[in-house]
Amino acid sequence: MDDEAMITRGRRAATDGMPSGRARGRLADEVYDTLLEQLMSLRIEPDSRVTIDVLARELGVSQTPIRDALNRMEAEGLVVRVPHAGYRIPPQITRHRFEDMIEVRLLLEPAAARRSAERASSEQVADLRRMLEEMAELEGGKGPMAYGAFGLRDAALHDLVALSAENQVIREALARLHSHVHLFRLHRDAQVTHLAMAEHEEVVAAIAARDPDGAAYAMRRHILRSGERFRRLFDEVKDADAMAVEA
Repeated sequence: MDDEAMITRGRRAATDGMPSGRARGRLADEVYDTLLEQLMSLRIEPDSRVTIDVLARELGVSQTPIRDALNRMEAEGLVVRVPHAGYRIPPQITRHRFEDMIEVRLLLEPAAARRSAERASSEQVADLRRMLEEMAELEGGKGPMAYGAFGLRDAALHDLVALSAENQVIREALARLHSHVHLFRLHRDAQVTHLAMAEHEEVVAAIAARDPDGAAYAMRRHILRSGERFRRLFDEVKDADAMAVEA
């Protein structure tokens, strides 16, 4: 699916079939998801400015759900309000912040996967498998919006694991990290989605098999490998900066 198709689908999700009495919160959630996709796809670039009126015209909705979505993103640290100038997207995360984030995920997510294997209902396992199917459909998609949509579902899959673990504290802590937003903003690379898919399948398979040790191991391995993939991006930037100084 190309960028134009992804953008069209995002607009349709926010506007099609919308009766006048439609709940404001639902539309704000859809706008929020669309903006997250654009952040992760780098269609909205780090350290760039965004304004409510421009986004409203682009998405074909009123300013109210845009404002609600941006207020939520500001509270979560995903955007910064600039007085009299709209909002600004924060710069990319630092290497130090990245390492801290990986450390916290290694403490929490294998434990969540273990509990999920012990506690997940059959309906929750089915939800995990459906999410994998959605991700598989997007894996081969072309363009940044397909990458962003994959990232959004990647985050949703991890949230489903935490939800099925029945530990709300772990789920809330992981949600506050917004790790997938920050990681997917680092670089747009189809190889990331391909490798992540195989690792996710191992996690879900262990949960479905009611194998707590296997689920924890698969999740830990996924986070470590994901960290290695994204860590190389910091090294590449560092090497490029060094070469620029030498030149």
